[in-house]
Amino acid sequence: MSVWEAVLGILGMAVITMVTRSFFMIPDREIPLPQWVRDGLRYAPLAALAAVIVPEIVMTQGELIHTWKDARLYAAAVGTAYFFWKRGILGTILSGTAVMLTLRIGLGW
Repeated sequence: MSVWEAVLGILGMAVITMVTRSFFMIPDREIPLPQWVRDGLRYAPLAALAAVIVPEIVMTQGELIHTWKDARLYAAAVGTAYFFWKRGILGTILSGTAVMLTLRIGLGW
């Protein structure tokens, strides 16, 4: 691939990104969407977050983990439990990190 092809590819991707992201910002008034689409879009950030986090918890080297001795499982469980108990983001991060570091450093998981 030549330099010009790479530059052309980058510019093309930039244009496509700007066009697709500006569809909702260009019109002067709000685009009418059916209620079922609005309901579905409410869950899009959660779905995207789950799509990023879940594979990091249950997979290693591109395969599902085969053992329960994985610190990520317990850290995610403790973090989730803390969030549902206290509803605090900082506590969720700290509790999950504390469990993960304890299991990794203490037990070598």
